[in-house]
Amino acid sequence: MSARRRLTAAAYDPVVRRAHGLEAERAAVLADVQGDVLEIGAGTGLNRRHYPPGARVTFAEPDRYMARRIPEPVVSAPAEELPFPDRSFDVVVSTLVLCGVDDMRRALGEIRRVLRPGGRLVFIEHVRAPDGSRLAGLQDRLNPLWRAVAGCDCNRDTLAALEAAGFAVDARVSPFAPPFAHPVVVGAGRPSS
Repeated sequence: MSARRRLTAAAYDPVVRRAHGLEAERAAVLADVQGDVLEIGAGTGLNRRHYPPGARVTFAEPDRYMARRIPEPVVSAPAEELPFPDRSFDVVVSTLVLCGVDDMRRALGEIRRVLRPGGRLVFIEHVRAPDGSRLAGLQDRLNPLWRAVAGCDCNRDTLAALEAAGFAVDARVSPFAPPFAHPVVVGAGRPSS
């Protein structure tokens, strides 16, 4: 397991940087992030250069091999167990993270808990294709292999999970779309109550 994690951490940046359009999406979704910011699943820190000046970013990453590639201090924590007081952050950032958490419902509950009133979650996530489509069927069949290789699910209905967790979501489909791990949605969600 640790050999796979070391390999994934080493290969992550080159592979993700080749994903056409993803860097532009990162820059766009982070352009107006302000205040106290928590980035969950910070990976190797690819978002760092896109944060505006003045944003006070806390990076949380549970994988020590990924975390050691981030030059700033990193809190070792999964999204399901955030070690921060209630209402600590103005913004929580998730880029290609919710597809891989062990318990999405619990992770979304933790995100809601640490957001201040009026706070928001900004995200880039690949999601399940529409039910009944050929792509959704392919995602379902290939998900065990995808999970073993990529470490995440290619068929999670993340938007429905966000809404079920009480987020009012404003999202768009991105033209960035890796094979069968699309559509990719970019947007924000605010706790609805």
